[in-house]
Amino acid sequence: MNYQLLQIISRFGIQLGFGDRSIKQVCREYNIDVNFFLEIINSYHDKNYFPRKNLQGFPLKLIIEYLRESHNYYLEIKIPQIEQLIRQLSEFSDRISGESLRMIDTFFHGYIKELQDHIEREEEKVYPYVFSVEEAFHLKKIPDSLVERLGEYSIDDFESEHDNIEDKLFDLKNIIIKYLPLPVDPNLCHAILTELFRLEADLNDHARIEDKVLVPKVRFMEKWINEHHAQ
Repeated sequence: MNYQLLQIISRFGIQLGFGDRSIKQVCREYNIDVNFFLEIINSYHDKNYFPRKNLQGFPLKLIIEYLRESHNYYLEIKIPQIEQLIRQLSEFSDRISGESLRMIDTFFHGYIKELQDHIEREEEKVYPYVFSVEEAFHLKKIPDSLVERLGEYSIDDFESEHDNIEDKLFDLKNIIIKYLPLPVDPNLCHAILTELFRLEADLNDHARIEDKVLVPKVRFMEKWINEHHAQ
């Protein structure tokens, strides 16, 4: 009934056409942890429902796999979709000044670059570090190399550098809403704005999982490692 959950469900690899099978049956078929699936889906379905402690109880592998699928969705589906809509504005080049088109294009591609850099930093630096911390915590073996890395970088650094990648989205929406000169197809403008607002909401939920689930879980493990290495 909530159509906005369709793209969340797809991040788990679940395809349409699951018939009348229950959630448990579908999750078993796709080898998905049904409890993790339900917590994620419910947290997107109801903004007042966020099971922070429940989600922190799941292995980091499950959490990061979901975050990575979200990254793929942003870069491979949502951004190209918005880019195509913005490109259609060029069809009105006889009605829109070149300066306006360049401003929109500059802001959007500046945003894409920030998002790509943000995702690349997480994929190549943060997630490998998180897995090494989790491994040391569960095996109760603390390699000197990890202790050295802890002295140079911690999950608190990630949290502090977790820049607000929504700033340029806000600027772009303002340009379209306030300054895009008419006459332009209003339906096209509305479509662009709708997708930008949807992307913004999705990114906020994504950041909430990182800040409220991933960061505290890793921080707890780091604390244990520092305390036991000192002993």
